[in-house]
Amino acid sequence: MAAVMTLPRQVSRTETGDRLFVLGGKLVWLLLLGVAVLLPLLAIFWRGFSSEAGQGGGLVAARELLTSDTFHWLLGNSLKVSLSVAAIVVPLAYLFAYALQRTLIPAKPIWRGLSLLPLMAPSMLPGIALVYLFGNQGLLRGVLADNIYGFWGIVLGEVIYTFPHALMILLSALSLADARLFDAASSMGASPARAFRSITWPATRQAVFAAFCLVFTLTITDFGVPVVVGGDYQVLALEAYKAVVGQQQFGRGALIGMVLLLPALFSFGMDAWLRRRHGDAMSGRAQVFRPAPSRARDVCYLAIVVLICAALLLVFGMAVYSSLVKFWPYNLSLSLSHYQFEDTAGGGWLAYRNSLTLALCSALIGSMLIFTGAYLMEKTKGQKGLNLALRLLSFVPMAVPGLVLGLGYVFFFNLNGNPLHVFYGTMTLLVVCTIAHYLTTAQMTATTALRQLDAEFEAAALSLKAPLYRHYLRVTVPICLPALLDIVRYLFVSAMTTVSAAIFLYSPDTILAAVAVLNMDDAGNVGGAAAMSTLILFTSGSVSLLLAWASRGALRRSQAWRQSAPGQ
Repeated sequence: MAAVMTLPRQVSRTETGDRLFVLGGKLVWLLLLGVAVLLPLLAIFWRGFSSEAGQGGGLVAARELLTSDTFHWLLGNSLKVSLSVAAIVVPLAYLFAYALQRTLIPAKPIWRGLSLLPLMAPSMLPGIALVYLFGNQGLLRGVLADNIYGFWGIVLGEVIYTFPHALMILLSALSLADARLFDAASSMGASPARAFRSITWPATRQAVFAAFCLVFTLTITDFGVPVVVGGDYQVLALEAYKAVVGQQQFGRGALIGMVLLLPALFSFGMDAWLRRRHGDAMSGRAQVFRPAPSRARDVCYLAIVVLICAALLLVFGMAVYSSLVKFWPYNLSLSLSHYQFEDTAGGGWLAYRNSLTLALCSALIGSMLIFTGAYLMEKTKGQKGLNLALRLLSFVPMAVPGLVLGLGYVFFFNLNGNPLHVFYGTMTLLVVCTIAHYLTTAQMTATTALRQLDAEFEAAALSLKAPLYRHYLRVTVPICLPALLDIVRYLFVSAMTTVSAAIFLYSPDTILAAVAVLNMDDAGNVGGAAAMSTLILFTSGSVSLLLAWASRGALRRSQAWRQSAPGQ
């Protein structure tokens, strides 16, 4: 009887705890997203239309900017570069992804690993390597008829920088294939080319458009490559950087940031519209597609893959080699003098330690917050309006370039009277900005993993009267550990290489390694910039490999439930 009398109290306490965990967690996440995403973006529009003297903002300044010949020249340059890069990258990435997913070429893990090298280095590294390869004193300066500084230098650098971003989208699209469709096409006598036009292309053209938009947006908002190899060929992103950092014209920088926001918003809107029209790529009864052997096909695609990987190895190998050369090109003996950062300007080892701190904090704190927020949105009931607001704010960073987000943080957190001004110039603000910048991709990774879990897991927890937070920690997190580790790895590497948003937010005590690369290159210390970039590259790669190795045992234990029982 005593047990029966105390049962309602225990149930009530559990329900109260669950309500506090769900509703309180969602409200806290909404507050964080509002401060980290929404308010900085609103600050851009406020600063851009503010007519404060000497800031270059306001309606009159906006009209003068948009009608000026200089703006038209900058906009034309940016569009020309971005369209050229997208037109080169997307076909190459499609061929590379097709080779990995739809052929039987050997050593696929090696080729895929090499193709992702640009993700682990700041965007300036390809530009620095191109200087050593095709510059006035470059190793292959006779190959190019013209100087590397200018349009083609920016295009080549951006092609290398954006290639893996397009590749990941296309790899995901080409991995979805129903073998039954290809079997039906073969039985009807369709050639491989006809099967590609009828089956593969319709299923992947939306991903091609998404990749094109992503490459276009990344290129038009990046200033790392133009700073290094742009020369006299100026672009809008570089003009926004100069307006804020060099001229202290925050209003003008905000206006250019608003212009740079337009192509990203257009691309995001078009991609969302096409996704709704496209529908599901595969049904629940789809069969795994396995390509048929074809020696001629595999040889051709292997040649394409080898050439692309060789070009990437040439660029990144040149960057590593140049960081070890004592004095290019007059003394080619190997030395570690460029790694003695304490003797050079730019931030030195302090910048590297700061980047490690930023990467670790962003990866650990960001993965915990993002995964918990995704869980509350996907696996709990009620609060539909709150869930909708959270989803909208979580997707906003996808449509906001890092350069624009960084400007928003300057205008909002540096505002007099803002109680959050105390965080300006601190590592805390850099961590918040980094997590917000890369939020959407991590959120989509977590959401995809959570949607694969049956709702019966939560139903079982409720029937056992177990608190929801305990079920989340003991069941959901272990099952989704692979996706959670992917988020940790993604945030760490992104934080190590980020420069577009952080360039406006650091102080002398919180300077980052990627920013130090930019400063050393501006000071003429190209060897030191190559050395710091190489250090970032090896750190990102080493931590990724170490994380994969260290988590192998944990993954085997947490994913043992997926294995078939003996005898089955």
